Amino acid sequence: MPRGERPMVPAADFTSYYGRPVLKAPVWHSPDIPGYLFLGGLAGATSLLAAGAQLSGRGRLAGRAKVVAAGAIALSGLALVHDLGRPERFANMLRVAKLSSPMSVGSWLLAGYGPAAGGAAALSVAGRLPRLGALATGTAAVIGPGISTYTAALLADTAVPAWHDAYPYLPFLFAGSSAAAAGGIAMVVAPLDESAPARRLGVLGAAVETAAGQGLERRLGLVGEPYSKGKAGSLLRAARLLTVVGAGLAVVGRRRRSLSVLAGLSLAASSACTRFGVFEAGRQSAADPRYTVIPQRAAASM
Repeated sequence: MPRGERPMVPAADFTSYYGRPVLKAPVWHSPDIPGYLFLGGLAGATSLLAAGAQLSGRGRLAGRAKVVAAGAIALSGLALVHDLGRPERFANMLRVAKLSSPMSVGSWLLAGYGPAAGGAAALSVAGRLPRLGALATGTAAVIGPGISTYTAALLADTAVPAWHDAYPYLPFLFAGSSAAAAGGIAMVVAPLDESAPARRLGVLGAAVETAAGQGLERRLGLVGEPYSKGKAGSLLRAARLLTVVGAGLAVVGRRRRSLSVLAGLSLAASSACTRFGVFEAGRQSAADPRYTVIPQRAAASM
């Protein structure tokens, strides 16, 4: 532009059609779906811990972990069905099997995992049929990691920018969150002399959860803003604080029952805050058209 001339057209300011969202907001409700995400992750990782405890001869830890896993997956299923509105809608999802659909894969994982986890817990409490109980425990442990992480693919498979663009990080975030929750709850319910595997799992999960969360927020740019703003930002900051507190207490309090319980509760609460925070970040992302349109315009102009 020649010196001294002024632009006649003002700089463009982004707006959407009447300021309305570009994307339809997720129809999932809170606390049903974030509760489902948390409880499912807790159940799957706890089944893995239960199998390891049984193989290493920690019978009380194994038995209590099986009960926790069964209870968590039952509550997770209730939350899912409540959000769906009618129980038969879940049964309808089992009419087909589609490997390219995270929802279809997840439905079949739940259909296999629930009876296995429930059977393992029931036989452990009854003290009957040990071989069948071991088979149920092993089956739940094999399916458990999928139960803990498939919901990450479910969220990333949507058009919601904060979820979709976070696909490289969400599986690790959910895996770490699940391990932290499982280790934390097991530290609460297990006797102190058998809680070492739970403590190690909780600390490892906290480390993975923290690393994945930091990578997600730092590398998503504009699309990652919802993870640090509003209700989602508050929940995720609380999760980071609880993670530090829980992991620290787990390390220093291994010989004191009270500190072990407090550490476990902190890690479980951290995991819950993470799942609720990720859910809220997606809702905030869908509500603001900037997170959809601006990245698309930037990509088109390259």
